[in-house]
Amino acid sequence: MSPLGLGIDLVEVARIRGLLTKHGDRFKERTFTAGEIAYCDACADPAMHYAARFAAKEAAAKAIGTGLWAEGVDWKDFEVTREASGKPHLLLHGGAKHHADIQGVTRVLISLTHTQELAQAQVILT
Repeated sequence: MSPLGLGIDLVEVARIRGLLTKHGDRFKERTFTAGEIAYCDACADPAMHYAARFAAKEAAAKAIGTGLWAEGVDWKDFEVTREASGKPHLLLHGGAKHHADIQGVTRVLISLTHTQELAQAQVILT
């Protein structure tokens, strides 16, 4: 199981909180899937959870080597879900899935962490 891609990203929660305040649903609907929005909005401090998912999307785009808004890859092509245990899982859709398939990716590993100030995500493609 050799790594095919690695991405990491760090986001300031205050930055995401500001985007949520300024742009509200427009920012959410452009950047996150319906499932991600439902999960984050149900949390005590949604901004922390949105920030972690934002970081995950950035990290995943780095891991597949395209970046966002390039080569047919969009924000919603990366979706953070949770297993019953609470473990995060990253689903690839659309352009992101296409690029991962071309590279031979068979597994996506993700780790998320956050505090009140920072959120970080790491993605490994194998």
